[in-house]
Amino acid sequence: MGRLLIVSNRLPVTVHRRRGQLHFEPSAGGLATGLSSFYRTYNALWIGWPGIDRQEGGTSKEEITEKLRAESCYPVFLSQKEVDEYYGKFCSATIWPLFHYFPQYATYSKTSWQAYERANRTFCDAIVDVWEQGDTIWVHDFHLMLLPRMLRERLPDPTIGFFLHIPFPSLELFRLLPWRTELIEGILGSDLVGFHTWEYAGHFLASARFLLGYDSWMGKITAGDRVSRVDAFPMGIDYERFAGTAVKPEVEKEVEKLDRSFRDRKVVLSVDRLDYTKGILRRLEAFGLFLDRNPQYRDRLTFVLVVVPSRTMVARYALLKRQIDEMVGSINGKHGGIGWTPIWYMYRSVPFQQLVALYRRADMALITPVRDGMNLVAKEYLASRVDGRGVLILSETAGAAKELGEALTINVNNDDDIVTALEDALAMTDAEQGERLHIMQRRLRRYNVQRWAEDFIEALQATSKLQEEMGVRTLGIQSRRKMVKCYQQAQRRLLLLDYDGTLVPFASRPSRAIPTQEVLELLAALCSDERNEVVLTSGRDRAALDAWFGHLPISMIAEHGVWLKSKDGGEWEMIEPLTAEWKDEVRPVLEVYADRTPGSFVEEKDFSLVWQYRRSDSRLGELRARELVAHLEGLTTNLNLQVLEGSKVVEVKNSGVNKGRAAMKWLKNAELDFVLAIGDDWTDEDTFKALPEEGWSIKVGLSGTSARYNLPSQARVLHVLRELLTTDA
Repeated sequence: MGRLLIVSNRLPVTVHRRRGQLHFEPSAGGLATGLSSFYRTYNALWIGWPGIDRQEGGTSKEEITEKLRAESCYPVFLSQKEVDEYYGKFCSATIWPLFHYFPQYATYSKTSWQAYERANRTFCDAIVDVWEQGDTIWVHDFHLMLLPRMLRERLPDPTIGFFLHIPFPSLELFRLLPWRTELIEGILGSDLVGFHTWEYAGHFLASARFLLGYDSWMGKITAGDRVSRVDAFPMGIDYERFAGTAVKPEVEKEVEKLDRSFRDRKVVLSVDRLDYTKGILRRLEAFGLFLDRNPQYRDRLTFVLVVVPSRTMVARYALLKRQIDEMVGSINGKHGGIGWTPIWYMYRSVPFQQLVALYRRADMALITPVRDGMNLVAKEYLASRVDGRGVLILSETAGAAKELGEALTINVNNDDDIVTALEDALAMTDAEQGERLHIMQRRLRRYNVQRWAEDFIEALQATSKLQEEMGVRTLGIQSRRKMVKCYQQAQRRLLLLDYDGTLVPFASRPSRAIPTQEVLELLAALCSDERNEVVLTSGRDRAALDAWFGHLPISMIAEHGVWLKSKDGGEWEMIEPLTAEWKDEVRPVLEVYADRTPGSFVEEKDFSLVWQYRRSDSRLGELRARELVAHLEGLTTNLNLQVLEGSKVVEVKNSGVNKGRAAMKWLKNAELDFVLAIGDDWTDEDTFKALPEEGWSIKVGLSGTSARYNLPSQARVLHVLRELLTTDA
């Protein structure tokens, strides 16, 4: 493995110019803090914006680059105007509120979207400049969602991972974004897409499926000619850094100072960046209600509220700051007295050792975001509790709540819930506190930030290896040349070609998937060669195939093997005597599911019934399909029927009838010296299995198959058929 290129909006080192001198300082923020200890242990290069305007007077790019390279960093230079447009407007005013379930705050500006595209291209250019064959690229967060696809188009077969550190919203919210498909396509340039929780991963898969039609199975999503893996990796912290700092003498002294300030009072602690997603106002309201209901805690409890300044020039944040100030003043004025202030309000950043001392002294941590990707503060608090006591109260809508089940979880919108949690925390015995704390600490110590990063990188390498293996199965240039050569040399050829999803793309209704002029011309050209026997192997009924292809000298298989027709113009023949009497018993079941699933319908063929749900909501359709299959399997046990799942369809037909069995009518010809079968779904697997060992079988799509080769898309099928024609002498 080559280097690890970590790419994020900001570097872990921020550059400032003061009095004509450059100053290099550690950056604030969860990502920079969380990964800073990890990336220095790797052969890594961190790529990002250094925090200084590239147009600032006296700025020397060469000097900055040289000094940052000594820190294993590489700068992406942006002007302050570019940062304001792409970060301040699109990232902060569009993506941030929408992804955190505040759509009423989101703005949709085409100008800011264009700035976002340009910034992602600038990052792409910087990466291309330093990338070397064998490097692994790990792109981070919502600022750079277009970057993986851009890199995929610029670099030769790179290994790319992407991790989103904020929530991915449900489909109902994400679809509000005008540029939703561009963002999904951008992210899917990655080999591996990571989220903090499986809930967020599920939302992403649902959006990709509903908005772009990309199906997924077991976390693998097929998009065009690639398969990307989507998975959850809950980010950890540098546990030993917090636990080790908590017992340092200088921290012990800070704790002693806090003890003198608070005396024997219980302490509730909150630490947040100033942001409307953190639920600070609701938390204060609930604390005020707690004091109203529990006057016995007067002068016995202090709430330490730490708010770190953020985006203070933005009107909405300035308003939030004012509202917090007013609410703190109101609660302190109502409940406070001489010698006791209910809320200690600190509007500033807190040095690391002082922060750990606060974690040590606080009896409870009250973490109540309205929505949060993870929330590392909760984990930092737990890691700092070296005395074996402490209670974590955590919002159920924080990503960390999925891991920290021993915390007291609350609904942030329910004041009574928060009040009850505070009461329970204050009444909890030391033994129970220790038991809950020990379980969570053990989990956090085991799955720390190092383990999180290593897990992601290992999964990325495994996914990249899977891509390579699939690349070997893909019908590439060399395989195509060999196939074409075999075709040229053959005197008796058999071509078994599926229709829907192979010769034409799927349509919302079967009647709309009519053959294009290109398809008709290709088939006519193939049929015109007397060495060729062309057989359409379709699930369509006889009438449709006759209407579309009856004028061609082509053989046909209809209804997945029920009906067969030779190219000599003969009549349709049944593969065996079949009955359709069972339909009256099965049809009502399918109709019930059609009624319950908007957009679905029942299609009737001579000897089969099909429930189609291509026009339905994909999630509901898949759920109903599983229910229907389970229902039908019990119903058809004694009817000599089989229930088959296809691409957005469930079909009921007579047992023992399939395309492979029907194809034997032509495959048993001993004079054949070239056989090619192409299909796109499970109904074609019987055909692939029926082929002789030397036959050429091709599955359209990148899913598992018994075919020898895969083609990434339906459009490539026509390209392959054209190659057979244009190279045939």
